[in-house]
Amino acid sequence: QVQLVESGGGSVQTGGSLRLTCAASGDTYSRYCMGWFRQAPGKEREGVARIYDGDGTTVYANSVKGRFTISQDNSKNTLNLQMNSLKPEDTAMYYCAAGAPGGYCYSLTPYGVNYWGQGTQVTVSS
Repeated sequence: QVQLVESGGGSVQTGGSLRLTCAASGDTYSRYCMGWFRQAPGKEREGVARIYDGDGTTVYANSVKGRFTISQDNSKNTLNLQMNSLKPEDTAMYYCAAGAPGGYCYSLTPYGVNYWGQGTQVTVSS
């Protein structure tokens, strides 16, 4: 079993920054591939960024490249998402996701995700 708890969401103006943190616990093998997804009202959940603990590979959605940075602190069992230059279209519920190692770790597909956090809301106003 894996437990994921997100924090750090909030409301900011366009151009602002937020740092999301996901506190993870439980089976280490099931947390080898971790990422952030988001879902805006009326839209499907989409992958934002992913990191594969096996080799450190990171993957980003085109819409956030150059603005968001995903990182992992294994000593603290946390996954972070630094979000800069935020835009109104970044407004969504952000979810932490975890899964075992696999080829899916090199993409942003939700396939392979076995555990989800409860989510943290990010709202960007213009």
